[in-house]
Amino acid sequence: MSEATVILTTLVAYKVMMILIGLWAASRNRSEADFFLGGRGLGPFVAGLSYAASTSSAWVILGFSGFVYAVGLGALWMIPGILGAYAVVWLYFGRRVREESIEHQQVTLTDFLVQDGVGKWKRVATVAAGTLVLFCFTFYVAAQLDAAGGALTEHFAVGTTSAIIIGAVIVVFYSLVGGFWAVSVTDTVQAAIMMVVSIGVPAAALAAAGGPVEVWTALSATMPAEYLSFDAGHGGLVLIGFTAGLVGMSLGTLGQPHLLARLMAVKGEAERRRAFGIVLGWGIVVFTGMVTLGLSGRVLVPEIGNAEVLFYRAASDYLPLVLAGIATAATLSAVMSTVDSLLLASAGAVARDMGINRRFPGREAMASRAAMFAVAILAVALALSMPDTIFNRVLFAWSALGAAFGPIALFRVMGRAVGAGPALAAMLVGFGVTVLFFTIGSAPLGESILSRAAHLPGDPFERVVPWLAPVLILWFSTRRGVQGDAPAS
Repeated sequence: MSEATVILTTLVAYKVMMILIGLWAASRNRSEADFFLGGRGLGPFVAGLSYAASTSSAWVILGFSGFVYAVGLGALWMIPGILGAYAVVWLYFGRRVREESIEHQQVTLTDFLVQDGVGKWKRVATVAAGTLVLFCFTFYVAAQLDAAGGALTEHFAVGTTSAIIIGAVIVVFYSLVGGFWAVSVTDTVQAAIMMVVSIGVPAAALAAAGGPVEVWTALSATMPAEYLSFDAGHGGLVLIGFTAGLVGMSLGTLGQPHLLARLMAVKGEAERRRAFGIVLGWGIVVFTGMVTLGLSGRVLVPEIGNAEVLFYRAASDYLPLVLAGIATAATLSAVMSTVDSLLLASAGAVARDMGINRRFPGREAMASRAAMFAVAILAVALALSMPDTIFNRVLFAWSALGAAFGPIALFRVMGRAVGAGPALAAMLVGFGVTVLFFTIGSAPLGESILSRAAHLPGDPFERVVPWLAPVLILWFSTRRGVQGDAPAS
């Protein structure tokens, strides 16, 4: 049996399981809250593992392992930020978000953000938030579909167009039918599979490289000193910017609608605390595995070209045929699994935040499904028609939504009353500053101060600086008790 056959068989079995989960979950969807939050009945394992898969899906397996391969120990600065964000979300945000969402029947993150607003500006802020989610996540979904289609094309004799459409149809089907329950359960399965491959593939690579001592000795002899240094060869202000950018990448977590939805959906306080322990344990295992793979891979394959294919290369070279095929199929599925949570959040933005559901009283769930289907069609069209360079720009979506929504969520959790005006101003400024620095950073390095700042290692001006202005807006407006219904001037 060839590796391609094993991969195809595993993929088919996995997708059939996803469809069956969607059909099972369909009977649980009787209301809008059921469709978007699973009836607020998630247990700790489903809540924790589905959160883990949604926040750290294929980019950890492919992107982070490749980043460690390329940069060395300096890449590890990302880990305390990511694990710290898990703690902030589940332990600090968790109680307030869950209890308030129940008290006020909030279904989306936008509902939570604008709760204190009044009048027409509350409606403006709600629509603006929904528009930002729709814009970012539609391109994000398109990029995921494009990446999955490209990966499938590399392994099978199938065109990219067919691969994208087939993958999208399956994900959209179980998401449409099963809603949040289907999305959460499938993401839980994916998180469990990711944990297994994060142990197996790095262990095989480490064994092939001779063990930890041999890996360290080989890297010390062949790589520059900065590769095995946590400062990555940087010093002074550049080092501060480098570490701040990598640690600060986790700030985006605090403003992601599809992640904070897990807090609204978890069953109770005991389940929330247990879910945090599960998420933290999962993160430690997976990130440790990817660090091991990145460093071992550098010894085994000193030059690889595209570092993000390291996982595939290691699985193919150092695992038995069947296990290599399963590991590869699991990772290809992980690329697709992120799509379901993004689609659900996008549907919430269209159906609830932008007011579509209000036009169909008593048929909100149907309207929400229609919104999800429309977003999926748009994302597929983008994936098939947009140039590849467009997809590079979706990398800012995480930071942009984090800077737009994260400060508002933080201040609301702190007990500050955030009026619609300050909320609208904060989200637009945070989003706009992120876009500014992303655009400048994507252009060739120039002589201006802004250009040099945007090209600092670690991208601190894209990931950290956009938080400053929204925090200042909210600090001064909410501290004075302002709940104004007009944007801050």
